[in-house]
Amino acid sequence: MASAAGGRGQETVSLDSLSAQQLSAVKKQLDEEVEHLTASYSQLAAAQAKFKECLRIVKSGSASFDDKKDILVPLTNSLYVKGKLSTPDKVIVDVGTGFYVEKDTKSASEFYDEKVKELGANIADLEVIVQSKTNNLRVVEEVLRQKVLAAGPAGGAAQS
Repeated sequence: MASAAGGRGQETVSLDSLSAQQLSAVKKQLDEEVEHLTASYSQLAAAQAKFKECLRIVKSGSASFDDKKDILVPLTNSLYVKGKLSTPDKVIVDVGTGFYVEKDTKSASEFYDEKVKELGANIADLEVIVQSKTNNLRVVEEVLRQKVLAAGPAGGAAQS
């Protein structure tokens, strides 16, 4: 329990051999890593939710698309204009980095479904990493707390 492994390919360091100052530096680094990984997790979850919504719209909307029916086309987040679908069986899909591809609704559904699955796997992998880093952080905090408590009475006796 008194050792924590660093990243892949790095040595295991005994936490008992580190000073309180070194443990504080390790704790700070782990805090930053956990914060960054948690933010990445949130971003991946938001992206997955976006793709799920796109998938839902393509699946549910494809049956109700009608070339005679008016639709609202988003120009910005808050500005929409009336429009008509020229080909209701085709949609424009954002494939990333500003590129858009016209696809039929079946292949668009497959594309979004694959993206949702891929992001789900990435989220699961990241969750394991976050849990591991959080456990390492708890161990470091516990060892640091023990060192501070052990040094407290000794430091106080030396000053008297």
